[in-house]
Amino acid sequence: MINYILRRIAYAIPILIGVNLITFTLFFVVNSPENMARMHLGMKHVTPEAIDKWKQDHGYDKPLLLNSAVPGSAKVIDTIFFEKSVKLFAFDFGDSDDGRNIRHDIRQRMWASLAIAIPVLIVGLLINITFALLVAFFRATYIDLWGVVLCVVMMSISGMFYIIGGQYLISKLLHLVPISGYDTGVEAAKFLILPVIVGVIGGIGAGVRWYRTIFLEEMGKDYVRTARAKGLSEVRVLFRHVLKNGMIPILTGVVVVLPTLFMGSLITESFFGIPGLGSYTIDAINSQDFAIVRAMVFLGSVLYIVGLILTDISYTLVDPRIRLG
Repeated sequence: MINYILRRIAYAIPILIGVNLITFTLFFVVNSPENMARMHLGMKHVTPEAIDKWKQDHGYDKPLLLNSAVPGSAKVIDTIFFEKSVKLFAFDFGDSDDGRNIRHDIRQRMWASLAIAIPVLIVGLLINITFALLVAFFRATYIDLWGVVLCVVMMSISGMFYIIGGQYLISKLLHLVPISGYDTGVEAAKFLILPVIVGVIGGIGAGVRWYRTIFLEEMGKDYVRTARAKGLSEVRVLFRHVLKNGMIPILTGVVVVLPTLFMGSLITESFFGIPGLGSYTIDAINSQDFAIVRAMVFLGSVLYIVGLILTDISYTLVDPRIRLG
């Protein structure tokens, strides 16, 4: 299994390099440092001296890939590519365009993102599996039919509707929780209840339908027919055999999502005023802070690749055919 994991890690390295090269191209070739300076200083009445000073202050005054004006290895090191992209592999995100340390901001904000993402994942998983088992148990009945219809309807509704509707109903009409904001410690719970409820409800449609498909596929296999032939009740077959074997694809689906929990939700955090990594990214895009956006794109790529590797590892743990192969 060690060789299998090492192969997956080796496959991930060129992918991460490719993502980094594409990101660099988008930021510094399509959108030049001069354009970045103009965006921050204002498109009108900007002098060349002001542009040169902004580039020098933010480290954008160097050549992109090769600095022919210096000797030796400095030709590669003293470049924008090395300063802004290569250092990302050491998780040296540097400073934002307004002077804040990006790594410090990420460490501070990741906990707010996790405070929403982890409850949404756990509660949503329990609710989705429960309803999926219920619908699968009553397969080919009106409960199954209307359950699927309801799931399709919920999937078709935009996530913005759940956010705005939840804020209007729970906060504005019922006054149960604050409509937005955030606090530290125990007081943060009252600000997290509504985003968690909205996140869980918004994922029920897709989650229940996916898990229902998994359980129905398992119920049509030979081991289920054998269990029924032995006289086991339908409830025992469903919970002891179908649920157990259906957890394999569910487990891998959950594992691949775990690293992305750190990134937060862009829309949810912005609407509810949660100071997580999602709102951090949105604020950076609005303020055109390319240093933060670049760091978050790279971090998201790393976490996604980690999720894929963890998924492969989980397959080797639950499926001996992959481990032995």
